Amino acid sequence: MSQRDHGAQAERTGLAWRRTALAATACTLLLLHSAARRGWGTAVVPVTFAGAMVIILVATGAIRERALRRPETPKPLNPSLAVTASALVVATAVALIAVR
Repeated sequence: MSQRDHGAQAERTGLAWRRTALAATACTLLLLHSAARRGWGTAVVPVTFAGAMVIILVATGAIRERALRRPETPKPLNPSLAVTASALVVATAVALIAVR
């Protein structure tokens, strides 16, 4: 893979992670709005999980893009970050079901 292709791959990956984080941020803000209208209470639990998920997505995306921009062969993504993000998605969904 040429250096130019390598840079394009890193840029595409970085943009994908940013889009995902932006969509998660929008959902988190909607949850926050809903919790505020409901008087907080237990509605804050899904907001907390969703906020943590956004932080993990932003951090993972930045780490991954930086790794892909290095000139040497990029290392695979740390599975613990992906597992953490997935667990937070599931926790948010379960909390939303429980609160509703």
